[in-house]
Amino acid sequence: MSAAAAAAPHRQHPVKIRDNRTGQESEVEVVNGSIRSSAFAQFGLGVLDNGYLNTAVVKSQITYIDGARGILRHRGIPIEQLAEKSTFLEVSYLLLHGELPSADVLAQWTHRIMHHTFVHENLIQFLQSFRYDAHPMGMLVSAVAALETFHPEASTDLQGDHIYSSDALRNKQIFRLLGKMPTIAACAYRHRIGRPYNYPKNGLGYTENFLYMLDSLGETDYKPNPVLARALDVCFILHADHELNCSTAAFRQIASTGIDPYVCVAGAASALYGPSHGGANEAALRMLEEIGTVDRIPEFLAQVKAKTRRLMGFGHRLYKSYDPRAAALRKVAHQVFEVMGRNPLIDVAVELERVALNDDYFKSRKLFPNVDFYSGIIYKSMGFPADMFPVLFCIARTAGWLAHWNEQLADSEIRIFRPQQAYDGPAPRKYVPMGQRVAAPVTVADGAPASGTSAAGALAALAGGNGNTGASAAAAAAPVVVSAENPRKRHLARYMDRASLA
Repeated sequence: MSAAAAAAPHRQHPVKIRDNRTGQESEVEVVNGSIRSSAFAQFGLGVLDNGYLNTAVVKSQITYIDGARGILRHRGIPIEQLAEKSTFLEVSYLLLHGELPSADVLAQWTHRIMHHTFVHENLIQFLQSFRYDAHPMGMLVSAVAALETFHPEASTDLQGDHIYSSDALRNKQIFRLLGKMPTIAACAYRHRIGRPYNYPKNGLGYTENFLYMLDSLGETDYKPNPVLARALDVCFILHADHELNCSTAAFRQIASTGIDPYVCVAGAASALYGPSHGGANEAALRMLEEIGTVDRIPEFLAQVKAKTRRLMGFGHRLYKSYDPRAAALRKVAHQVFEVMGRNPLIDVAVELERVALNDDYFKSRKLFPNVDFYSGIIYKSMGFPADMFPVLFCIARTAGWLAHWNEQLADSEIRIFRPQQAYDGPAPRKYVPMGQRVAAPVTVADGAPASGTSAAGALAALAGGNGNTGASAAAAAAPVVVSAENPRKRHLARYMDRASLA
């Protein structure tokens, strides 16, 4: 079945809307399970949907999710088949172009992407200017945003908003971003462990090259373990796209302004940087580490039921059954353990999953393992520190972001995104001159109002003082005592897991 056939609209029986205030009625067409929000405008109504829980803001042919049945398809192909049989670059082509490539087309596609893995030397110098303990996501976001300045022909601000009508120019930015993301990520990692950056190496595959840049210590014949390269490739496939998640929605909203894709990717990566999005697998890993052993699972789940703890890595906004990506990742985990040794946390994870899936409390709430539950264990077992997890997510999700960019550029209905709000503020009132205003309480750092507090006292309170400016000044002048332990040593200790593998 072609992508065009799969995208044919499915029209259902119309629904009738009646306004009981006026008696007005209207029949509304239902297409693909949705109605147009404009149907409510004829009644003088808007739609309030906090967080877009039940609102579609675009039509897309890229990814299909049926959360009730645990189905995820890219361009109509089940994710399970792609994870088992495909590669990340082939899936990237599928997402962007709608069909699987022939062998010749895939070879050309791969060559073009791998041809763009090098970054400008000035960008290397920019990355080297960061503090030794800079978060790798902060470095990645900054570097991707800076890429726009190295490719002025891609700037709509400089060249005009017509430039992306050229397929050749659009494709070149896609090749660049897919090729350079692993290089920037590897530089950010090497920066944190104080090692010189590695240049990409010709002749290696996409994830092979990434692992080479992470781990090579200068050996001319160094080649990453093929099992680990394939495991990471599958992880990238499973994270490549997931419909209109937070970062993809942010990408589309930024792209609707007409700006170049480098800025869009930087904005989307910033959204993914958040702990509720790209940091969710780290939270799941921390939970498993805290549980520690299988015998502590009943106690932990009792705390979850008492609402004193959260069950991380379970449940999803869309899935009300088993996340198909989690099942594929569980297989990948065992493949990684064959090379790196068994991580005891997998026993905790498998038993936690078994107990939770057989517990009516969690079953009734449709809490099933999601993609974050196993990915953290895999990355940790491969030697990645936790703050590299969202960076890995970004490399993979760039393919999906660019697919949405391609689709949005071709959609004539898309204008600049401008969501509506439901105003819930004060009624109309007049401006009050300064001398007639009632003194408002000053809120201090702990949230307690301190009515009548002087400005100096309020500042002292916010700074942790007691309102005595003399005492505050003395405290400010006192030397700050820090741990005698070298902070760089503490930082490196967190990063030795992967560094020791190289």
